[in-house]
Amino acid sequence: MIINVRSIHTTKMFLKQNVLILFSLAFIGACSILPAPKESPKPVVVTKQPQPKIALVLGGGAARGFAHIGVIKALEAQGIVPDIVVGTSAGSVVGALYSGGYTGFELQKIAFKMAESNVGDWTLPNRGFIKGDSLQNFINTALQNKSIEKLSKTFAAVATDLQSGEQAVFRRGNTGMAVRASSSVPGLFQPASINGREYVDGGLTSPVPVKAAGDMGADIIIAVDISAKPKLAKIKDSIDLLLQTFSIMGQTISRYELADADVVIRPETGVIGAADFEQRHLAILEGEKATQAALPLIRQVLQKKGWKGLPD
Repeated sequence: MIINVRSIHTTKMFLKQNVLILFSLAFIGACSILPAPKESPKPVVVTKQPQPKIALVLGGGAARGFAHIGVIKALEAQGIVPDIVVGTSAGSVVGALYSGGYTGFELQKIAFKMAESNVGDWTLPNRGFIKGDSLQNFINTALQNKSIEKLSKTFAAVATDLQSGEQAVFRRGNTGMAVRASSSVPGLFQPASINGREYVDGGLTSPVPVKAAGDMGADIIIAVDISAKPKLAKIKDSIDLLLQTFSIMGQTISRYELADADVVIRPETGVIGAADFEQRHLAILEGEKATQAALPLIRQVLQKKGWKGLPD
């Protein structure tokens, strides 16, 4: 039998090539049915939305300003604590102390112990009957002489530049001096002198300083209007007459600013005389009552604007 060596070699080469082809096809086919390798999941970046800033705006109203304390107490009872506090006149007094770390109940204690002499240093008429030193010292002593920028909350006191007639918003510097300027009712207080300028009550330009709060970055503005309606005002003496005239004058101005507030709280303080410090307890109660009545609207606004601090 004759064996063809060349034929055998050719056959081996043919088989080898076909085996490689079949193996390659099998590998390709296997790859086509295997699941694709899973990609590593990309990390999910959660962007935390900043909490909207609440501003509490406290209007002017002399002795009716004790109502602001009731408002603060009622808000704190619901866990609603503002980030920004802006005040005019009496509102600057309460607002400065509140921004300095006093709670609503602590403010109430201060109010009950406060004597009129703490804020009224009477003197011979010289563009005013009250100098304002006592009020300035009272505020600075209560705050351990902290400047505005060192207070626990962002705070501003609104006054009026006597020379230019323009609004002045004090956000830095001597807290007591700023409150004094904001509270210097023309004809009653002597103008407050700061850095060569003279300032009087902020109610002349902004009785309820809503705009200032917006300029300071507030997302939610709760304003407190303690001005008395003319027909309800209790006028007992010349001081009441002066302060009520001042309040009437400011009503038209405040109407424009209040339109930009999310919530306006109006305590029923019309029966309280502007200089009636003896009615402080009633004023505080009226502030609490008015805030309780406004709570449904306040909650609605806070939820709508994404505030996360409300209790379930």
